[in-house]
Amino acid sequence: MEKHVLGLELPTDPRWVNIAEKNIQEILIDHAYCEQKAASSGISLIVQFPDKEKLVEMLTALVAEEWSHFERVMLELKKRGWSLGHKRKDEYVEQLQKMLIRGGSRDHYLVENLLMHALIEARSCERFRLLWKEISDPDLSQFYYELMVSEAGHYKSFLAMAKEYMDEDKVMARWYQMLEAEAEIVKNLEVRGDRMH
Repeated sequence: MEKHVLGLELPTDPRWVNIAEKNIQEILIDHAYCEQKAASSGISLIVQFPDKEKLVEMLTALVAEEWSHFERVMLELKKRGWSLGHKRKDEYVEQLQKMLIRGGSRDHYLVENLLMHALIEARSCERFRLLWKEISDPDLSQFYYELMVSEAGHYKSFLAMAKEYMDEDKVMARWYQMLEAEAEIVKNLEVRGDRMH
């Protein structure tokens, strides 16, 4: 899960996990919405690209897994006597969406979105790893270990799928551009322990 695997240019500020541990209720609520959004985004791509058989197959499995993660986060909340609470603004994802290159072919639009989703999954995986390694609650630590392993697979799936619909060299050139842009976004966002991103 180190940089060479996830490819992220900038590690999460180490202060994040310390603040997050003090705000576990807020982290779990935000995490639940992240899983719900991941499932919804997968469904949206299926609806937009029903003709892309490999994409639909990959996303069908991914949506089911993301929704099972949502259910698992809800169980963690319930175990602690907490309810879901309201959805929060996701500044990280909003900033990522601004860096997408608009226009061009349908495949270009798809690849831009697949790479954005790969970034989100990679960053989520990195944060799950921090929670697994650093938080003192053994049950939650194990929970985040299991999700880290799953999210690492998702990141690779999105990247591989992008290469199905565009030349690999072009995909990787754009991927490295997006990694640099994502690092700038993370660097400039406030370090908050009540958000997964």
